[in-house]
Amino acid sequence: MLPAEPDSFPEVTASFMLAGPAGKLETISDVAEPEHARHGVAVICHPLTTEGGTMHNKVVTMVERALRESGLDTVRFNFRAAGHSEGTYDKGIGESADLAAVVAWVRRVRPQDALWLAGFSFGSYVSLVNAVRLHADALISIAPPVGRWPFEQIELPTFPWLVVQGEEDEVVDPHAVFDWIETLEHPPELVRMPETSHFFHRRLMDLRGAIKHAVQGWLPPARK
Repeated sequence: MLPAEPDSFPEVTASFMLAGPAGKLETISDVAEPEHARHGVAVICHPLTTEGGTMHNKVVTMVERALRESGLDTVRFNFRAAGHSEGTYDKGIGESADLAAVVAWVRRVRPQDALWLAGFSFGSYVSLVNAVRLHADALISIAPPVGRWPFEQIELPTFPWLVVQGEEDEVVDPHAVFDWIETLEHPPELVRMPETSHFFHRRLMDLRGAIKHAVQGWLPPARK
């Protein structure tokens, strides 16, 4: 049995259960090395639960690593019905409420920190849908599933936003992603990765480098 949500952000890697709208949410927090630490926390969302997505997905853990190495503390969590999280899959609606609950905890324990959101595939859709409403300071979207989920009515961010898309993605149509970005008034920074599949097989370290390079100029101030 994992412990209940802590009253402060843990100083070392920690696993716990956060209170969510449909039950408890399995959560992991991690911290940047002190010499690199910044005043920011990144919340990272995983792929589709019904297709086996969890916070332990290799792309999700690589995104987490890249952001933590950039100086951000991180929070990953399992959406309802994934891993040990309670509740049932809810087609992105309940999952949005799950993300809001996790963000509320981060705001409570780190009220002065910048909030970054990140997600992979379905997780990038959920984080994008909620980024403006949750007042995020930056957003990272890995393989956003344009064409598989309704992207037309989303309130899009004007704050720093990165999209990384593999050019040989077999799950998300990369051309649909590129065409969609071209229609946006405030397009994100786009990194196109050639010879790269949906799950970034053999390209995970390149993904790590791409994220770290892209966000360098967006990072919040250093912790003192």
